[in-house]
Amino acid sequence: MPTIFPVIAILLYLGASALLATQLWQGSRDSVVPVVGRSGLLAGWSLAVVFHGVTIYGDAFTATGIDMGFFNSLSLAAWLIALLLLVASLRHPLELLGVILLPFAGLALALELAFPGPGAPTTLPPGLQIHILLSLLAYSLLAIAAIQAILLAVQNHQLHHHHPGGFIRALPPLAMMEGMLFQIIGLGFVFLSASLLTGFIYLQDLFGQHVVHKTVFSIAAWGLFATLLFGHWRFGWRGRLASRWTLGGFAALVVAYFGSKLVLELVLGR
Repeated sequence: MPTIFPVIAILLYLGASALLATQLWQGSRDSVVPVVGRSGLLAGWSLAVVFHGVTIYGDAFTATGIDMGFFNSLSLAAWLIALLLLVASLRHPLELLGVILLPFAGLALALELAFPGPGAPTTLPPGLQIHILLSLLAYSLLAIAAIQAILLAVQNHQLHHHHPGGFIRALPPLAMMEGMLFQIIGLGFVFLSASLLTGFIYLQDLFGQHVVHKTVFSIAAWGLFATLLFGHWRFGWRGRLASRWTLGGFAALVVAYFGSKLVLELVLGR
């Protein structure tokens, strides 16, 4: 795999993030930079996703199986986040979330290059592959929702304290931000539910020693997001309350998906 591909992807991620940061700094919702424009930004972003995808495919998917070490898994999740946010941004004004998510994708790709996988690919049955794919889709969508919740909380705070200027002007209206947040959470919740269901079906021991933490925290995250969606539907929960529940649910997912893997692989060396 040519080293130039991931290097170009990292530079494009950082460049797109810098352009979005400029847009926030200028407080403009119309364009990123006059010379580049929104179409130029999305084109560079698309190229970064392509090069990142080619890199992770070459590193994680081998002829003898899938290498899902910690940094490969992190890079794959970051690539999926960047891809899903790009697709969503084609129809909705969500690209500003890339200010945080695109540097994360670049960092994850750099860590994949710096710390190659353990070189012990495993062959997984189709059922487990479906479970992993659903888990990554759920994590990626809810990661986007978490960043959306942070921006929503900041926007809500600034507007309630009568500070509508600055980067707040670059964000969509508050009602649109809240609507998009719950759409993303709803879709992520569907994939999270499907992930848990396939886990119960295809994993032999869902509460075994090496996966019990993942199971418990995944179920906890499911419960938090289920409560939030019900509260929004029944009681109209939104604003800061919705942001807190979203971040709490996503924190549980981070521990579930990457916390145990980090401890097992990087701390205990298993």
